[in-house]
Amino acid sequence: MKAIGFLSFGHWSPTGGSATRSAADTLLQSIDLAVAAEELGADGAYFRVHHFARQLASPFPLLAAVGARTKRIEIGTGVIDMRYENPHSMVENAGSADLIAGGRLQLGLSRGSPEQVVDGWRHFGFAPAEGETDADMGRRHAEVFLDLLKGTGFAEPNPRPMFANPPGLLRLEPHSEGLRDRIWWGSASDATAIWAARQGMNLQSSTLKADETGEPFHVQQARQIRRYRQAWQDAGHARTPRVSVSRSIFALVNDRDRAYFGRGASSDQVGIIDNMRAVFGRSYAAEPDRLIDELRADEAIAEADTLLLTVPNQLGVAYNAHLIESLLTHVAPALGWR
Repeated sequence: MKAIGFLSFGHWSPTGGSATRSAADTLLQSIDLAVAAEELGADGAYFRVHHFARQLASPFPLLAAVGARTKRIEIGTGVIDMRYENPHSMVENAGSADLIAGGRLQLGLSRGSPEQVVDGWRHFGFAPAEGETDADMGRRHAEVFLDLLKGTGFAEPNPRPMFANPPGLLRLEPHSEGLRDRIWWGSASDATAIWAARQGMNLQSSTLKADETGEPFHVQQARQIRRYRQAWQDAGHARTPRVSVSRSIFALVNDRDRAYFGRGASSDQVGIIDNMRAVFGRSYAAEPDRLIDELRADEAIAEADTLLLTVPNQLGVAYNAHLIESLLTHVAPALGWR
């Protein structure tokens, strides 16, 4: 049995045709879509994080609000750019949001993607150490975050505190037990997927990756997942890891679906992103029977245990709920996702 959820980039724009014309629209509709997805039986509500853009940014208020409005659905990110994050304050924010949600957070992290501004993380007060790249800095922040999530005391208590302390060194509070095992790493290459496995993080692989062999996207992504799982086994971790892949998938079941997405076949695209040759995976849009056959041929979907549907959030909550319901009803059962 495989899990299926949605991933929203949280775009907003004050233009005609957009149902999310402001940041408030996007935030409030994100909560409503998570509630609707839970009612429909989806397994996860995930949100992208981008800075200096008309998209979702600071994730923890949103995650906490979704956690307070839902009971069962997993709540996650895909992904938080760790170049921008203070690991210590992030531990407090993540612990608080996870406790509000009853232990349902699934936090996806990454070293980040190309941003709207030059070196945006510098405006947040961060800079790579001597000899580091910004990617190195992001991974360093992630390693500190993972260590702090263990909940081990490290800070010497004040001998004359305002309030009584437990004995020994103090940890950051609030601490959410088990959150350490629900951290994911968004990886674009085989090497960083292997690094994530060694760090004991679950793997998120999106709709693009480094073009390392020239093969179709789904073939390269499937190989990345297999190498990740082998590295996990070699590291000797006790638990079973999780792996998610993201896809744009649209079951065409009515005229509106066909008008929006029925424009013919899609294919992989190759381009340069952040000085890296990358392959971008195709979108899937077809009548349910044909869609099932196409998705069965996607090797990476077969390798993963979690599928995240990228949703066009600017089309509004009702229509995105319809897209999720169509996949859950007409496609997912045939592929063993439910």
